[in-house]
Amino acid sequence: MSGLAANAPRPPKAALGLFERYLTLWVAGCIVVGIALGQWFPSVFRVLGAAEIAKVNLPVAGLVWLMIVPMLVKIDFAALGGVRAHWRGIGVTLFVNWAVKPFSMALLGWLFIGWLFRGWLPADQIDGYIAGLILLAAAPCTAMVFVWSGLCDGEPHFTLSQVALNDIIMVVAFAPLVGLLLGLSAITVPWETLLLSVVLYIVVPVIAAQALRRVVIGQGGLAALTRLLARLQPISLLALLATLVLLFGFQGNRIVAQPLIIALLAVPILIQVYFNAGLAYWLNRQAGEAHCVAGPSALIGASNFFELAVAAAIALFGLESGAALATVVGVLIEVPVMLSVVRIVTRTKGWYEGRAGRSS
Repeated sequence: MSGLAANAPRPPKAALGLFERYLTLWVAGCIVVGIALGQWFPSVFRVLGAAEIAKVNLPVAGLVWLMIVPMLVKIDFAALGGVRAHWRGIGVTLFVNWAVKPFSMALLGWLFIGWLFRGWLPADQIDGYIAGLILLAAAPCTAMVFVWSGLCDGEPHFTLSQVALNDIIMVVAFAPLVGLLLGLSAITVPWETLLLSVVLYIVVPVIAAQALRRVVIGQGGLAALTRLLARLQPISLLALLATLVLLFGFQGNRIVAQPLIIALLAVPILIQVYFNAGLAYWLNRQAGEAHCVAGPSALIGASNFFELAVAAAIALFGLESGAALATVVGVLIEVPVMLSVVRIVTRTKGWYEGRAGRSS
């Protein structure tokens, strides 16, 4: 590693909190609660679904902001100056995130949802499910990767600089990439809504979060920022769970009728996670990058910014769409799958370093 990266103070390790550790259980609970509320109070959900302006659902937009802004407050864009210190790992992750993952997910969606599983899925939702999978893979994770990186003893400065760089790229690349892949899937692209989603759920939150970050640090330093993030994190996760309750309230009838849908949608997601994580890990080893960089590179390469995917799916296709449901399945399996990747990366450290015989 460069002298700058080696001598810089290491940020404290991220820990897997109560909500994050049991996120799969919370999501499962939201499925039950959402379906039950949707069955008991259908008129309430109809009112919530109709509360929109320019195809943007206002209750969901508010909840998404509560999800996304606290995560973006963590990002220090000054970390972009450290990109050169781990250029090989950065290059590998960018390649996997932007040139492989969205396209591999689209291919898996066409293969499994559009062909192999077509007979078991509602015919009118096939395109929606594929669109949701594409949205899920089109943006790399922003927040949870700090936890995964800490758990595998990843280089924190690499993780921070990679996430900051991905966020900048996302501002300009998300809409064109989604539009291209939806077009290749013969799915109508509502460009005005897509661009509005990028502004609402990427551009504006990034600006607001960075403004808040600068104000807090200016008034109380990093200690004040740490305290603020500790207060915001539960709000962010509760907003996520409330969004899921809304989604499953609208999706309840379809899921009750065909409970196999969730399991079938999980198949391509699982395959793409392990494929992209393995590809990033192997490419880092081939490039001679250190294991502390290869680990978080694999995790960033495999994980998804599911909060943005959920918001975009709702804005583009509606709360009752197959696209929205497909993105939620990504939330459901995020924690157990990524923890399994962490275990694989950690347990293969000896193989990685012993066989590679190189370090950055």
